[in-house]
Amino acid sequence: MLTIRLSRVGKKNKPMYRLVISEKARDPYGRALEILGSYNPHSKELLAKGDRIKHWISMGAGMSATVNNLLLEKKVIEGDKVKASIARKPKKESKG
Repeated sequence: MLTIRLSRVGKKNKPMYRLVISEKARDPYGRALEILGSYNPHSKELLAKGDRIKHWISMGAGMSATVNNLLLEKKVIEGDKVKASIARKPKKESKG
């Protein structure tokens, strides 16, 4: 299955991310089918190819939760937000 997700690039302590489409099982930092844009978390700037993203979604590609919420926030796509991470339950203290 194809997935649109973030791939980290940039210097140490100064990350930048690329929006890439690749196989879900493949390493996100390896070879991608296409680079669909970039995201700078410091300035919150998103440069995305909206037409190409919509094309891949229409072809059946999925998105990571983070990418979905980012594209919704910047109004590239429409829909509902997805919970990006699962909150961990606090560990119970064992008596014994």
